[in-house]
Order: sequence, then structure tokens, then C-alpha cells
Amino acid sequence: MAVTPEKTKRGKKPAVSMDKDELFAAYASMLLIRRFEEKAGQLYGMGLIAGFCHLYIGQEAVVVGMQHCIGQGDEVITSYRDHGHMLACGMDPNGVMAELTGRSGGYSHGKGGSMHMFSKEKGFFGGHGIVGAQVSLGAGLGFSNWYRENDRVSLTYFGEGASNQGQVYESFNLANLMKLPVVFIIENNRYAMGTSVERASASRDLSLNGVPWGMPSLAVDGMDVLAVKAAGEQAVAHCRAGKGPFLLEMKTYRYRGHSMSDPAKYRTREEVQRMRAEHDPLDSAKKHLEELGVTEAELKKLDDDIKLRVQEAADFAQASPEPDPSELWTDILVGV
Repeated sequence: MAVTPEKTKRGKKPAVSMDKDELFAAYASMLLIRRFEEKAGQLYGMGLIAGFCHLYIGQEAVVVGMQHCIGQGDEVITSYRDHGHMLACGMDPNGVMAELTGRSGGYSHGKGGSMHMFSKEKGFFGGHGIVGAQVSLGAGLGFSNWYRENDRVSLTYFGEGASNQGQVYESFNLANLMKLPVVFIIENNRYAMGTSVERASASRDLSLNGVPWGMPSLAVDGMDVLAVKAAGEQAVAHCRAGKGPFLLEMKTYRYRGHSMSDPAKYRTREEVQRMRAEHDPLDSAKKHLEELGVTEAELKKLDDDIKLRVQEAADFAQASPEPDPSELWTDILVGV
């Protein structure tokens, strides 16, 4: 019998839980991403960052909420809008900013730039420039964990534009067939480059894209870090229990264009302002913290400290030398 949307497994709406300390840590992580990306935008405008640069401003709650659901040894892989994922994974802002500016102090020694950074130590297996390619790789990470029986989970992020790629569905099929521990996460920020999701996808509920394989799923408010964490815990627990993959559609929004070269004229200024005013993930978390007794002075100090940390990263990047020409011949082959 064919699986229909009515018969597919839907995750139950999870309970929301974060204590004061955890929410404060989540807010700090989101604020670091926001301030880092704002500084990256400034450096790009100054000509210090070349090539492509896709900012994560507005989507911070997705990756931060999910990071609070996983542990040491779990893996993260994503596309080219990846700086936020790196920082949420605990990668050093100095190394990330140095890589953005093409300096030797960067995570890829200045050779990868915005799209190509990795940290095995932090479980970050890259941003990837080919649309949708990381989804197959994320399934591969899940296969590795399944084969080793190590109880680890792969968080595999991709956008709503990539969700229409054939390799995504091939990955869904294999992951469900073999019960691989993969959480597939659609970061639906509404616009794939300049095309709205309504114009590009016949599916009006992307969380149901796993229906043909019976994959359980949830649609989540990706602008609310509490909601993300609650849904993420359910998905990760499902994978760790050996029940196979889980699909999360994070309904989020990016405030900037697709990349720094995109003026984003395909949407109105009023739409962006409304999202900022009514759904900003930092404002929402800040309000919850104030209700839990965190003072405005404490939040102001946190912001000041993070701005200082981001400026230190920018200074480190600009002081770092460019890669030596000999670096052209390194990292080409894996040594044995």
C-alpha cells in the first residue's frame, strides 16, 4: 500500500525545555554568530574577503538549537552558508575569519575560503559548494556510524532549494532502507537564491518530503531556539535508538541576500523588517532570559564581550600572512 501524508509517521509535538543556564549559553552562541556575520559583511565590503560569502544572519536558532541536542563524536555537515555552523560547533572564530580572508591562519590554510572549512576535532565535515552534494555525504557519515555501531548521529543540513535535488531523494532512500542514524535538516529560509519556495517546489509542506520512504518528520519554527532544541532532541533520540533517519523542516528566514553580491530585490523591504520585528531569534531568546531573571546589564555585557571577541578575530585575520606559494602542493593527496 502506498504511503500517504495521512499515513506517514509524524513526530509528536515535543515539549519545550531549556533552563536558564542552557538558554543563556544558546543566546550567547546565537549572538556570536550574528556579530561575526555582521563583521564578515563589513570585511567583504572593504575588499578583505574575496569570492563568495553567504551570511547566516537570521537563521541562528536552527544550528544553535540543534547543537544542544548532540554530543562528542556526533557529526555536522552543511552547504556553503556555513559560518554559523562552524561557530556553533565550537570552531575558533580566529581560524574561521582568517580562512574567510584567505590567510594562512585559517582552518584550510587560506585555500578554501568561505565555502570550504573543516574541523575533524569539532565534528564539522564541511560546508560544500555543490548544491545538495553534502546530503549524500551526510548519509555516508551515517553509514559509517551504522557500520561501526558507535551510537553516533549525523546532522545533515541543506536548504529548501537543494531539497528538490535528485541526490537528496537517493540519500533518503538509502538512509531509510538501511536505518541509518541521520537527521536530515531542511533550512527553509523561503528563497533559493532569488526564487521563492512557492515558485520552485510543488510540495507545500517540505517536512513531508520523506513520505515515500515512511520517514518520520516534524515542521519546526526555526526562529525559536527552544522549539528547535525540543524537536532536535526527538529526532536525535529516534536515530540513536536505531530506528533510522528523521526529517526536520526548519522554517527560518535570512535577512541578507543569498550572497553578498545579491541585492535581494525579489522581496520587499517591509517583509524583511516584519520578520526582524516579529520573529527575530535573538529577540525571542532575550525575552525568555529576561523572564528568567537575566538583567539588561548582563545581556549588554555579553554583547560587548562578543563584539570584542569578533574584533579580535578580525584583527587576527588581517595580521595573518597570506599562504606561502608552496601551499599549492599540499593537501592534495591523503598520506598513508
